[in-house]
Amino acid sequence: MRRAARLTLVVAVVIAALFGGATPGEAATPGRCQAGTLPHGALSLVCVPARGWNRDLVVYAHGYVAPNEPIALPELALPDGAYLPDLVQRRGYAFATTSYRRNGLAVLEGVDDMIGLVSRFKSSVRPPRHTYATGASEGGLIVALLAERHPDLLTGALPVCGPIGDFRKQFDHVGDFRILFDHLFPGVLPPSPISVPPADLDRWPSYAAAISSAIAAHPSAAAQLISTSKAAIDPGDPSSVARTAGGLLWYHLVGTNDAVEKLGGNPFDNRSRWYWGSSNDVRLNIGVQRFAASPAALRNLARYQTSGELKIPMVTLHTTGDEIVPYWHQLLYLRKADTSHGGSLSPVPVVRHGHCNFTSREMLGAFGLLVWQSTGRRMPGVARFLAEHRAPSGLPALPRR
Repeated sequence: MRRAARLTLVVAVVIAALFGGATPGEAATPGRCQAGTLPHGALSLVCVPARGWNRDLVVYAHGYVAPNEPIALPELALPDGAYLPDLVQRRGYAFATTSYRRNGLAVLEGVDDMIGLVSRFKSSVRPPRHTYATGASEGGLIVALLAERHPDLLTGALPVCGPIGDFRKQFDHVGDFRILFDHLFPGVLPPSPISVPPADLDRWPSYAAAISSAIAAHPSAAAQLISTSKAAIDPGDPSSVARTAGGLLWYHLVGTNDAVEKLGGNPFDNRSRWYWGSSNDVRLNIGVQRFAASPAALRNLARYQTSGELKIPMVTLHTTGDEIVPYWHQLLYLRKADTSHGGSLSPVPVVRHGHCNFTSREMLGAFGLLVWQSTGRRMPGVARFLAEHRAPSGLPALPRR
């Protein structure tokens, strides 16, 4: 299974965790799901319980899909054979999702398609009593922007593990890792970090094997890669170094050309960056490749930035050891959050390594907290969830750029 499909499945599992544990007496009967097409070509799926609908709707924004993949609805069949929309409906909620009209960097289009999805539900079913938006990774940013820019559509928002703090810094995080990898492991990947040969998009399995082999063969260089990039690993699991490298380099390899095309140029700039943590930082900073960002790309990138202005409740969930979308996004978002217009923000840290690596209980707790803050209805287990997830000491620091 390709990494894009695996990520979509992980995100689906995250959302399923929210609703997979209905207690006796809460179970509703799933109804038929209606597939359709939204105005700009995005695929949609709308599901309403046949019996026991609580008149609430959950809309789901999926994560990043490689630009060379076909447009399709996200993977909704879980590893145990369960079907995500059925799990949501059995808890009493209607469910709706969309493919977005394009793959790759699809944040702005995803926001518009989520608006179209809610509109389609209202016109084809009925206006829901409450509408909750949730999504992970790229879908987390889509949900955050939807909540900020269109609060009238939603009751509450639950973006998880998304790059909501600073989208430009997210590009820098991935780009820095790539140029540091190239310096420490020359010749493993295509030569230019800002222009990838199109044919290489389909060669990821061979690159993944080469990355793993290089890291295994050169442990000192691998340690310097992690030290200089500040990418998260699991200290108790040496194999996490290769997984972190593979994850970040996959995003870079498959996403670079697509981002350059959609942003109107290269968004990565490291001309004045000082990298530190190697065996010889002077030699490292003299030797790494340097690139200037395109002014057009930076102007266009501004449209992807969150403002922090909230008029509705938002709960965020993020692992402190997220190697793909670092935890410092939560700190940056908290710094700029403005709840003076009636909104609220509850960032919840989960002390664990891995991208979107949450348990069912954590997801249920986060959703329960959102429902409580949105409607005043206190769901069981929320107090325990909050007690278990107070912000710990020693959280990852803000990026030094």
